[in-house]
Amino acid sequence: MKWIHQEGSDDFAAMTNLSKPLREKLAQVAEIRGPGVVYEGTSSDGTRKWVLEVEDGSYVETVLIPAENGKRRTLCVSSQVGCSLDCSFCSTGKQGFQRNLTAAEIIGQVWVAQRSVGPRRDTANRPVTNVVMMGMGEPLLNFDNVVPAMKLMLDDNGYGLSKRRVTLSTSGVVPMIDKLGDEMDVSLAISLHASTDELRNELVPINRKYNIRALLDACHRYLAKCPDNRQVTIEYTLIKDVNDQQEHAEQLAALLKELPCKINLIPFNPFPNSGYEKPSRNQVMRFQQWLYDLGYNATVRTTRGEDIDAACGQLVGRVKDRTKRSARYIQSVQLDAD
Repeated sequence: MKWIHQEGSDDFAAMTNLSKPLREKLAQVAEIRGPGVVYEGTSSDGTRKWVLEVEDGSYVETVLIPAENGKRRTLCVSSQVGCSLDCSFCSTGKQGFQRNLTAAEIIGQVWVAQRSVGPRRDTANRPVTNVVMMGMGEPLLNFDNVVPAMKLMLDDNGYGLSKRRVTLSTSGVVPMIDKLGDEMDVSLAISLHASTDELRNELVPINRKYNIRALLDACHRYLAKCPDNRQVTIEYTLIKDVNDQQEHAEQLAALLKELPCKINLIPFNPFPNSGYEKPSRNQVMRFQQWLYDLGYNATVRTTRGEDIDAACGQLVGRVKDRTKRSARYIQSVQLDAD
């Protein structure tokens, strides 16, 4: 595990602390191979993006975001080819859905990124310091592959990350939040984006199955299983004239008053024919101030990697869409244009 995950080795012969017969046997019966790198690009702000080819020829995307102080490097990892959900403000969902990634394809994204930056010989200077399951796909709808991959991220013989530095972001698959709490206690982020069920039904369709109340109750149960004081991160994408007004801030504050949480505001990242617009910076700051005044810790996520389409909600790959969602979306755009 150390040779593969910490040194980034793909050559059994290089594993010199293993016996020679074992190395020869391993070379005969096994291989170490990550996803193929189709594209690697670096944004003007230092964000790096990889387009990776997985087993069936599909493409997924992985993004490494360095903090401005250089001390934190956060890798955004995908869990599905496309996305099984269809959130209305996310370009990834418009591609449709092909399949779940395997545990190997998930951890392979970390392996590729770490090898590209350099081996993890010095724990104080890790190439990847944080992982967020916020890439393509809904992680909790690929539970059986995501959890083993995250356990490798945490393992001392793997990537040795703290459970507070591995975050799973979900749109609200309530039964799987409960199941996750029985397996591990990584950090939890909730893609909320609305303060009422009526609006969230439009933005995040899974809300029609698991409404906001059920979702927040699941968050309380998850935190109760954590052995330390923990908060849930509430992700809230601000969309101009949709959910960015003072009444929305007040509703959000009332909704979250019993939940230990911090709020991460994400200005909407536009994509063609979405029908939504990005709010002005002043409006984003006003919304943040309203939440401050109501007693909440609210941060604004800086848009990173926009010039290489690596920003939040912009990740796209090559999806053999078995849902036909992509074709329907393209058809609707064409009809609107006509």
